[in-house]
Amino acid sequence: MPGATTETGGKAARRQAPRSSHGEWEPPERDPVAILAAQDEDRVAELVPLRYGRMLASPFSFFRGAAGLMAEDLAPAPKTGLTVQLCGDAHLSNFGVFAAPDRRLVFDCNDFDETNPGPFEWDLKRLLASIEIAGRDRGFPKRQRRAALLETAGRYRAAMREFAAMGNLDVWYARIDIEPAIAAIRSQVDERRFRQIERGLAKAEAKNRMKALRKLTREEDGELRIISDPPLITPVEELTDTADVEEQLQRVIATYRESLSPDRRHLAESYRYVHAARKVVGVGSVGTRAWIVLLLGKDSGDPLFLQAKEAGPSVLEPHLGASRYRHHGRRVVEGQRLMQAASDVFLGWVTVEGIDGTPRSFYVRQLWDGKGSAEVARFGPRDLAGYGGLCATTLARAHARSGERVEIAAYLGKSDVFDQALARFAVAYADQNERDFGRVSAAAADGEIAVQREEGR
Repeated sequence: MPGATTETGGKAARRQAPRSSHGEWEPPERDPVAILAAQDEDRVAELVPLRYGRMLASPFSFFRGAAGLMAEDLAPAPKTGLTVQLCGDAHLSNFGVFAAPDRRLVFDCNDFDETNPGPFEWDLKRLLASIEIAGRDRGFPKRQRRAALLETAGRYRAAMREFAAMGNLDVWYARIDIEPAIAAIRSQVDERRFRQIERGLAKAEAKNRMKALRKLTREEDGELRIISDPPLITPVEELTDTADVEEQLQRVIATYRESLSPDRRHLAESYRYVHAARKVVGVGSVGTRAWIVLLLGKDSGDPLFLQAKEAGPSVLEPHLGASRYRHHGRRVVEGQRLMQAASDVFLGWVTVEGIDGTPRSFYVRQLWDGKGSAEVARFGPRDLAGYGGLCATTLARAHARSGERVEIAAYLGKSDVFDQALARFAVAYADQNERDFGRVSAAAADGEIAVQREEGR
């Protein structure tokens, strides 16, 4: 937790990186194809074309998978030196709802693969760039996109000033519960839109372990098995003929449990291993190794689905320094715990020896636990501004937990100088994203990279 502080450091940071300087942008001299290809080297080769297929669906999808590109582009820019725990990939689609341990739906950041300490403005720049790119994808005019950008930046600034005035414990306990948040906007949207929001939340609440049981398993010889739907879901026995694979998986699960606190370990030990499968997840994550594991409690109607996702070095590390955690699964878990107001009780980490004998870091969490995200493709202009502001408030709370919130609030100040600068940056970086999208699309058309498209995406 941050300790007692004054506004002096924040105002001094303005000399190091004037607020208006964040609006400056010079197109970099680098090849996005080469940077993305370097990330492919340690991925599952057969899944890499699927990654490009998902990224090339639209400029917004491309941006979702290009966190490494943006980190490289931000590195030369002036930095405030006001350090927080960064999400590292704070675009619109990496926020959403999930069930907290008390079973209430909360809104928060929900992707921490790239988390690492760094200057607070890096997360904000990625968030605002995603708003501009999403607005372009939706065909919104420049005036409406700019309004969304200024609303988002302004909400972050206002929220950080509020958190700066709060006590440490009050900041730590702050969270966005969905029920009161929805009640607060009831009078601000029309009936049709409100019903859409309610249906979306009901859908998220229903996306739980029982739905996973129905959708992802079948019974075979009296035992539950995860379905086979390659390349998206591939049972472990279809990937290896290792005779003792089940025994290995039992050892992996036992080792993972050691990363949990004793009370949560006791709960995890009440479930037995049943089956596992490789699962393709996300956009930029496609090709990294991800597994789903089915466990059962007292009977076949008491399932627990865990997702184990490979964690490599953060794309931020080459530019901001190595993580204090040598195990990158732990890096993700500790960053998530620091930034989120309420985290999954099964969140942990483990090292897994791959089929080729290479030790790999993974983090583990529940697969579906009331998780849901906004359908950006259905946003109207007011939705984009409102949702951007909600994400910004959430990000400010996460940064306030891990950084010197008083100094950041002092740096931001009362005027909209910083807001205007970030809006200019977002427009310039959206142009850069379109150039990168065009370059990678051309590489796909020329056969320089292999691309696998999916129906319905």
